[in-house]
Amino acid sequence: MSEQTYDTYLVDGVKFPFCKGCGHTHSVRYLDKALTILQRDPSGINLVSDIGCIGLVDALFSDIHTVHTTHGRSTAFGAGIELADSILHDSDLKTIVILGDGGATIGLLHIVHAALLNVDVTVLVCNNYLYGMTGGQHSAFTPYEMVTTTTPGGNIVPPLDICKLVESCEGGFIARALATDKNLSEIIAQAIDYPGFALVEIMEICPEYGIKHGGIDGKKLKETIHKQEKPLGVLVNRKDREEFSYLYKNSIDIEAYNSLIKKSSRIINKEFTSSLKKEIGVVVAGTAGERVQLSSYLLLNAAISSGLHATQKNDNPVTQGSGFSISEVILSPEEIHYTGIEEPGYVIITSADGLREITANGLLSRCTDETILFVDTSLDIENVKGQCLKLPFRKSFGADRAAVGALGVCVKLSGIIPHDAYENEIKQRYKNDAENIIEKIFELIKHKNFM
Repeated sequence: MSEQTYDTYLVDGVKFPFCKGCGHTHSVRYLDKALTILQRDPSGINLVSDIGCIGLVDALFSDIHTVHTTHGRSTAFGAGIELADSILHDSDLKTIVILGDGGATIGLLHIVHAALLNVDVTVLVCNNYLYGMTGGQHSAFTPYEMVTTTTPGGNIVPPLDICKLVESCEGGFIARALATDKNLSEIIAQAIDYPGFALVEIMEICPEYGIKHGGIDGKKLKETIHKQEKPLGVLVNRKDREEFSYLYKNSIDIEAYNSLIKKSSRIINKEFTSSLKKEIGVVVAGTAGERVQLSSYLLLNAAISSGLHATQKNDNPVTQGSGFSISEVILSPEEIHYTGIEEPGYVIITSADGLREITANGLLSRCTDETILFVDTSLDIENVKGQCLKLPFRKSFGADRAAVGALGVCVKLSGIIPHDAYENEIKQRYKNDAENIIEKIFELIKHKNFM
């Protein structure tokens, strides 16, 4: 822990982006005050935010870690970060999730499961009874009779009580407070300090839709909470549940677990040396179910065994076994900070499905004069920059090995990694068939013809 004291964790001269009178401003201020009560080192704080107005919170804090997620998934991200950190590293990182009632509704099962696990995450639900960012629609938390843009005659569906729900999941710490309550900072601090899952429902007002449409001002908010018989303050503070990572580490057979991991995983050692001097992107485009992504995985492993940094990014339809399959591999002698390929160095196209997809997504249009394309002879390709080598990959290797063979030709001709490294991967994967695949790669190279 740092010996430095913190008067605030907000950025200098902070300007809150929320509408005038929005409860989010109060919630963020009290969160900051809670952190000052705890005096945690910023490097040990991780704030995970959701989509919605409250998602603007990221830029308001200085030095702490922030992760901005997709709508409703913030608790899942936060739980995953906490589990990885506590189980794999035993560090003191404290993860706080902040989201609105819309995000809580969309990601409800993530909250439920985190509570059931008792993961050491604090979830702050900023509940203003509606979707403020997208037009004032009702949420699962909207009270009876409240007018919203989607319930103009008043809501007729019973509202969800998030605190009761989490209590039914045996959540360890549960509290509810108004965004204007003076003791909110102390409640949030207790939640953050709690060794397990904690949730604080912060009751707020949306001035744009809650007041104008729903008539929910400060007085009406208190009346609504009272009418719903929802108590305020700390509702649950259990001492009888162990935090999940502690249970996990003390309930598994470490030796058996490590033995299983050793059997099911592979440590890639540096056995070869690459002469690659700069980052290069390789795109493999083919048909789902034809081992396109496997071929790229072999390239990835071969690159790592050659001392390179490597990433793989895949794309295919939900159907998995039909349509296109695209795999993008980046190889670099230096650390890779971005996994997208702006200008591909090499493009392998083994089927019409793959060609259609990379044409539609614009990847072909990003080829340069330096790009080299390896294209199956069954395909017609025109008006693309770069050099094009057409060979009968599908005919020579079969549909399910066309990508593996085409990558072998690419590796041999380009020299981006030692061909021996790629051959080694083929041998490990294809065993008795490996020599046949390697032999066909060399046969095709003898008959290459750039167009």
